[in-house]
Amino acid sequence: MSKKLRWRGLLVLIVIAIALIYLTPSISKTLPPWWPNLLPKEKIHLGLDLKGGMHLVLEVQAQRAVETHLERTVEDIKYSLRNAKIRYRELQRSGPDRIGLTLLRDEDRKAVEGMVANSFPELAVESGSFAEREPKLELVLSQKAQQHIKRMAVDQAVETITNRIDQFGVAEPDIRPQGRDRILVQLPGIKDPKRAIDIIGKTALLEFKLVDEDNSLEEALRGNMPPGDEVLYQIKGESGSQKKIPFLLKKRAVLTGEYLTDARVQIGSQYNEPYVSLSFDSRGARLFERITGANIKKWLAIVLDDVVNSAPVIQDRITGGRAQITGRFTMEEARDLAIVLRAGALPAPVKIIEERTVGPSLGRDSIDKGLKSMIIGGLIVILFMVVYYRFAGILADLALFLNIVFIAAGLALFGATLTMPGIAGVILIIGMAIDANVLVFERIREELRLGKTPRAAVDGGYSKALVTILDANITTLIAALVLFQFGTGPVKGFAVTLSIGIVASLFTAVFITRLIFDYLIIERGMKKISI
Repeated sequence: MSKKLRWRGLLVLIVIAIALIYLTPSISKTLPPWWPNLLPKEKIHLGLDLKGGMHLVLEVQAQRAVETHLERTVEDIKYSLRNAKIRYRELQRSGPDRIGLTLLRDEDRKAVEGMVANSFPELAVESGSFAEREPKLELVLSQKAQQHIKRMAVDQAVETITNRIDQFGVAEPDIRPQGRDRILVQLPGIKDPKRAIDIIGKTALLEFKLVDEDNSLEEALRGNMPPGDEVLYQIKGESGSQKKIPFLLKKRAVLTGEYLTDARVQIGSQYNEPYVSLSFDSRGARLFERITGANIKKWLAIVLDDVVNSAPVIQDRITGGRAQITGRFTMEEARDLAIVLRAGALPAPVKIIEERTVGPSLGRDSIDKGLKSMIIGGLIVILFMVVYYRFAGILADLALFLNIVFIAAGLALFGATLTMPGIAGVILIIGMAIDANVLVFERIREELRLGKTPRAAVDGGYSKALVTILDANITTLIAALVLFQFGTGPVKGFAVTLSIGIVASLFTAVFITRLIFDYLIIERGMKKISI
């Protein structure tokens, strides 16, 4: 065998071997124990329309992340102003993108501008109104910073939701950003959609806030809210007979859930009821010890998503970085709360704008119909090629079979999801792959009619058909890539299989069949082509 044919044959064998390796986890029920450690173990993921499950499109309220960032910045500015001994009358967020600062002395303005430029470069100082010689400044968050915060909020929300779903135990979830502020969530095989939605959508912002015992709760409820305070409620009782208990709390949280390292369900020894045990990291443990040591005999409220969970009295300094959330939890509620706390709080609330549930029976029916249509269409094409092109038709059918193997392996390789439109893409590729072979075979027939030898006819047929095949496939590939980039859901599933299939069909129709022809003619001395 010539060196050139040997290398071409070796390349084909390597590609087929790699395809079979990636395809094995999807077609084999059991893998050897050593396989996952050495070879790919990803299966072909089935979409909701094939497996059943839940489809959600979430919208991240990214503007809330900007506002939260400004609230935290207000606290940082207060600290900086105290260190710089700059006196002010008022400092608070005054809009969705700005902070209002009222100084007591006009001569402090330059000092504020310098402090902001050095410590808060994302803020720009603008002049506000003047009243009674008190200068009011507006610290405006730049557009670039706002866009960065919003983008980070979406990315963090994707990561947090992914962590929650992983701990919830859904196999093969598909969670990805969609557009600027949306997240696509597909959960195949989900059996409890409501519970999944509750876990996904819970903000899970955990805060520890001191109860204000120096001011009157009754006065605050009447509208006379002390500066820096807020009223939050604890909800007790079952739905329908719930009781809301108000608490006057310091608005500033002394500790948040960002220092959490673990949250686990435990069973109380006294009443045998589940509760959630919290563990903080080293920094959180030091903060918690300092806070509890400085506030002995005071009330410390545990707040989750602006709802007071409990407000125990601090009896002593708490060391070791441990706390607990108690309540009338069921085991499932406690477990779900532990999941969202472990996964972390969402950086901004999410809103469900699209929800769809597909039953497993419908998915099974889709698979059966899709496979049936693919088998019937494939058999008709195979028979036609054998009858019309004889031996050359058998080569085309072999290339078609390899094409389907390569498409399936490509789906596993890229972790793509096979959907019903994806099966339609495979069926379309069957036609396109055969079309490429038909173009080649017809050109070979033309060359043979001109009296050329089999080798010259094959060379001429492939060279003349190649330009047409490349033109048709490349333009279709461009269209498929555009669909993948800008399409969503089913359109993307169609584009994935179409893109992989086009590349595979070019390889099988142009490279593999040509290799077989060259081997038979050059090495085996075939004198006549059955075509």
